[in-house]
Amino acid sequence: MAAIGVALSCSCLRPGVWLLKPGAHTMSSLGLHTAARCAAKDYYEVLVLGGGSGGISMSARMKRKVGAENVAVVEPSKTHYYQPLWTLVGAGAKQLETSARPTESVMPKGVEWIKSRVMALDPDKNCIRLENDVKVSYKYLIIALGISLHYEKIKGLPEGFHHPKIGSNYSVHTVEKTWKALQDFKEGNAIFTFPNTPVKCAGAPQKIMYLSEAYWRKTGKRPKANILFNTSLGVIFGVKKYADALTEIIKERNITVNYKRNLVEVRADKQEAVFENLDKPGVTEVHQYEMLHVTPPMGPPDVLINSPVADEIGWVDVNKETLQHKKYPNVFGIGDCTNLPTSKTAAAVAAQSGVLDKTISLVMKNQLPTKKYDGYTSCPLVTGYNKVILAEFDYNAQPLETFPIDQSKERITMYHMKADMMPFLYWNALLKGYWGGPAPIRKLMHLGLK
Repeated sequence: MAAIGVALSCSCLRPGVWLLKPGAHTMSSLGLHTAARCAAKDYYEVLVLGGGSGGISMSARMKRKVGAENVAVVEPSKTHYYQPLWTLVGAGAKQLETSARPTESVMPKGVEWIKSRVMALDPDKNCIRLENDVKVSYKYLIIALGISLHYEKIKGLPEGFHHPKIGSNYSVHTVEKTWKALQDFKEGNAIFTFPNTPVKCAGAPQKIMYLSEAYWRKTGKRPKANILFNTSLGVIFGVKKYADALTEIIKERNITVNYKRNLVEVRADKQEAVFENLDKPGVTEVHQYEMLHVTPPMGPPDVLINSPVADEIGWVDVNKETLQHKKYPNVFGIGDCTNLPTSKTAAAVAAQSGVLDKTISLVMKNQLPTKKYDGYTSCPLVTGYNKVILAEFDYNAQPLETFPIDQSKERITMYHMKADMMPFLYWNALLKGYWGGPAPIRKLMHLGLK
């Protein structure tokens, strides 16, 4: 792309300096750096790192704010995936190709797509470094780099996926292996795991378990399946209202839950999974499996770890209400790569995008942000091929429900919303910067009840 070619000769801007006009040096009341811009296309008013849901949504919003020619997105992938659909792909209810579109087709028209990888961030100089030492500078930076999967932290993976009877809904390369393992199941243990790290969509590891159980009931294999959910957590779900409902389902469907169990090794040739007991350091258990679904350990992208924008773990360190960086006022974060203390989901990204849009608008006007993100996130807990418990909650793990019904109950309507309505909303509203979460609907619903 043009931006990469012309940026080769440009160095980062000097620290602490930005120009609103050539020859002028100023500092805004919010401490934003302003300095002379470099030659064309090595500088953007808004630079977005990451072309996932948060990055594309925010680039669409920023295009309307400052013009397409002043916005760029750094994203190396040629394909954009709607990953929440992979739960249903792994259960054979959807086809993988329906979750994919070319990145070019979701990139806002006129916005520069920099097809490269971010190698370093230098917020003191308001620039980033790409592959081949290309440097691009910015006035405002939005970090939307997502979360990294670490199958390699489990001994025996990822090479174990070459064997049958093992899959994972978290990767485009392994999600169809889940469906194959589900179909090929004959008799024995079916094990579903949850790692000892933060994860995206924390409900997904058990959604595929409920779908598998339903499939085996339908195909007559259920009596031969011993279903185990081995989770590193101490609870089935972090919000009591929904945890209580899930506990009842688990009891009704004769599923065994082993808490504080973390998968540390897969011996795929022997169909063995090794778990550490987190309550007894050094103690491990070996389980034979006929099917194994792996949720991998996850963490911040490597480029963020030990970078100036990260906290001590490696997540982008933002204000949890405004999504503005705690140290660099012209830097913002959204989605899975941030240290926001809420569940990492596409629904959370939607709600965050609306707040971040307002935050950046005010910062651009040298005003303090006022819109506050309440931690809203949602997890449609798929409990069967036509059943969903729609969990919605906030920072305090308190229900924050959209509809005036008891959402802790399994409903067919919520399944269709998950399977059919949400993908449409994702492609046609969220990615185009028009969907900021269900808060307006919730407000109208509850006003209608008064």
